[in-house]
Amino acid sequence: MPLPWLRIIDGVLGATDLVRWARGQPSPDTRLEAGGRLEARLAGVVVSALKEAFDRDHQRLELERQRLEEERERAERLLRLEWLRQSGEREIARLRVLAGVALASWLGTLLMVARVTADGVFGRVMLGLTWLLLLTALAAAFSAQSRVAQELARMDDRSTPSDLTRSVAGSIAPWLIVAGLATVAIGLLFS
Repeated sequence: MPLPWLRIIDGVLGATDLVRWARGQPSPDTRLEAGGRLEARLAGVVVSALKEAFDRDHQRLELERQRLEEERERAERLLRLEWLRQSGEREIARLRVLAGVALASWLGTLLMVARVTADGVFGRVMLGLTWLLLLTALAAAFSAQSRVAQELARMDDRSTPSDLTRSVAGSIAPWLIVAGLATVAIGLLFS
């Protein structure tokens, strides 16, 4: 049979109250004041515990906010580097097209050698100048591709798209092609 622990504890507490009364201990009102002080102390302990818990939560939230901010900055950095890489890839593709056009134009002028050179020195000079301009355009396109590839390899956070795409060789290559085609056209017209 189980012992009635709650009744036993209640009886012990009642006995202590009886002993206090017999000895002339403080009245129950005084005990209430003591209980009020005890409650006030307990309330102070609870408030400080809650304050400590809130401070820990605040610190945890602050650390989490900092971590999210670092992740956001990292994602922005990666996105920026990806945009730079794509910009460099587009520039390399543009320069390859220019190199292809310059090579195709030069090969096209080889088909006209007999017609342009048949009339004499002027035709030969114009054909030579055309080849010089077209081959220079081809070399400029290759040189600019090499420079863009080097810039892509050195790319960092401070790089800009213009650092990757801006080059003298890349800028003059299309104009050299146009000048070469204009020269061969002049040579054909006057031959």
